[in-house]
Amino acid sequence: MNIEQFRNYCLSKKHVTESFPFDEVTLVFKVANKMFALSGLEHHPSTVNLKCDPEKAIELRAQYSDVIEGFHMSKKHWNTITIEGNLSNELIEELIDHSYNLVVNGLTKKLQKELGFL
Repeated sequence: MNIEQFRNYCLSKKHVTESFPFDEVTLVFKVANKMFALSGLEHHPSTVNLKCDPEKAIELRAQYSDVIEGFHMSKKHWNTITIEGNLSNELIEELIDHSYNLVVNGLTKKLQKELGFL
């Protein structure tokens, strides 16, 4: 998966916004103003940081060399994934979905209802 495919997939999700809040090379994706994905566009091959359940994060890191502890993020809750590596597009999409869903499920029930998630 290339960075444009990654971007398009993230933006296809409900209520997602993109921005550069830190600098001009770190692209951040948020749902309800909460970050679920980011990428330093200067990295080659392209890498992205995705939120992950802590137990699943450990399993993924053990199983795939293209999944490591989150770079400049909480090592417990974030993974850095090389998207232009050996991972299938389907797995990358699954990891994006997992990150997105963790953030959505962490929103208040009231906000989830307002945004149409409930």
